[in-house]
Amino acid sequence: MTRGSYETRLDPALWAYIDAVNAWYSPEIIGLPIDKQRAVYDRMSRAFHQGRPAGVKASDGLIAAAGRDIPVRRYRLEGNAQAMVIYYHGGGFILGGLESHDDICAELCAGTGFDVLSVDYRLAPEHLHPAAFDDAVAAFEWAAARSGLPLVLCGESAGGNLAAAVAQATRRHASAAIGQVLIYPELGGDERAGSYIEHADAPLLSVADVAFYRDVRSARRQSLDDPTFAPLRDKDFTGLPPTVIVTAECDPLSSDGETYRDRVVAAGGKAWWHEEPRLVHSFLRARTTVPAAAEAFARIVGAVGALGRGEWPY
Repeated sequence: MTRGSYETRLDPALWAYIDAVNAWYSPEIIGLPIDKQRAVYDRMSRAFHQGRPAGVKASDGLIAAAGRDIPVRRYRLEGNAQAMVIYYHGGGFILGGLESHDDICAELCAGTGFDVLSVDYRLAPEHLHPAAFDDAVAAFEWAAARSGLPLVLCGESAGGNLAAAVAQATRRHASAAIGQVLIYPELGGDERAGSYIEHADAPLLSVADVAFYRDVRSARRQSLDDPTFAPLRDKDFTGLPPTVIVTAECDPLSSDGETYRDRVVAAGGKAWWHEEPRLVHSFLRARTTVPAAAEAFARIVGAVGALGRGEWPY
């Protein structure tokens, strides 16, 4: 890829991370069959895996939902957790699973002391929308009925879309989430303005990539105004849980976070949006090598912890 204006805008440690990702998962890979994309992505995820912090135990299970089983992985520390985090992984709705974000979930558990439930929702193109959303809601309903804990929704990229859609769909549930943390989420914002224009060709995620992932998950005649598909297209933003959105400056999706915050606040809710300067999409994987990404991840863990304790971090 050509670095263009990002050559000097991003620091060398971040460029080393970007180059490492591209060495595994080059921009041209988007032209390969999905199964080959997944194989490469899974190998990359293993290469970046940092291991689990001491004391974190993980167990796999299945959630039965309407004739299908949804694989989940629950992370726990010894003792009684104050809350449960339901985590929806990224990957453009076509990549990823329990292994690809295993270390991130384990670190979230260690950093908050909360249980973390990672959800292996169905992927496109084998399962078009609303399959992933349906699985995301089913996991929430299972946790609400079985965990006995306050729930915090959390997701990054495609998973941020799912977390927001679940929050909107379940806001009047008897055990509605007490908070949500959205990490560089894709929410279906206006692609004619803001970061979609300024960072259309940003490293690691371009507007063309966003369009590709959207098209792959779309059923025939998919309405872009469906809030379970694009949460920003909802007409009602009342009753949502306290919301923290963290985005990357050099990411076409960043404006989605700002717009979502504005909609929640305008509807009388609590929301805080922070754009991490000079970072790119997927910076969570850079948290051990790029100081700015480490600080951003610490902010995210702190926000999840505060919301799970019923506190407003900002």
